[in-house]
Amino acid sequence: MSAQPQEQQAFLLREERDGIATLTMNRPQQMNLLTSGMLTALQDAFDSIQKNPDIRVVVLAATGKGFCAGHDLKEIRALGEPAKIAGLFTQCSRMMMTIQQLPQPVIAKVQGAAAAAGCQLVAQCDLAVAIDTAKFVTSGVNWGFFCSTPGVAIGRNLQRKHAMEMLLTGEPISAQRALDWGLVNRVVAADALDSETLALARTIASKPPSTVVAGKRAFYQQMDMDLPQAYALAGQVISSDFAHPEGREGMNAFIEKRPPDWK
Repeated sequence: MSAQPQEQQAFLLREERDGIATLTMNRPQQMNLLTSGMLTALQDAFDSIQKNPDIRVVVLAATGKGFCAGHDLKEIRALGEPAKIAGLFTQCSRMMMTIQQLPQPVIAKVQGAAAAAGCQLVAQCDLAVAIDTAKFVTSGVNWGFFCSTPGVAIGRNLQRKHAMEMLLTGEPISAQRALDWGLVNRVVAADALDSETLALARTIASKPPSTVVAGKRAFYQQMDMDLPQAYALAGQVISSDFAHPEGREGMNAFIEKRPPDWK
């Protein structure tokens, strides 16, 4: 059987099992570039997942050797006009922000290189698991376009000097350095990527869903607040958790020395 032509392949593959939705970018020949088509596919999938309370966790994966090589420079060159180029970046920024706005935690499953906006995509996800040979780079500065939009997500994950080193040098960092700098959570051998990512997703999926939703939302909200506002918000959220049926069940289970029953 001959391979399906690139233009006829689905941009994104989707699988749902046991409360975990796996979205797999499916443009391996293009290193899963964030073209307008790919951005639309991701946006549509996230919008659908956002409305589905049966999905507890999202895993964002990719086919091929590379996770994501960023934007398609041929597409940007063809757009030509600043307004049209800005429209593409507006589309991309909306998709990135949707990841943070999702009720469900999102785990990047990084099986290869993540460059420029691909590195941004890893940083924008709530968690990330990468193979030990993965590389991460924001190389735009080498070609005359500073990775300003990737810098938004990267600058919110890494310490400033680490983020600026990536953005100013355009040089790749190893998976181990990405782990040390806070860009990824875990680094594993390639043959352990599936099992490690699934174990992490299952752990999160096993937690009380309303608690996770409220907790993720409040975490990002308080990060942009001053200390008194952050504590005020966090106090309201955790108080609501304790008063919620999930919190009451958790307290009862803890006191009664039994596993909680999340109905």
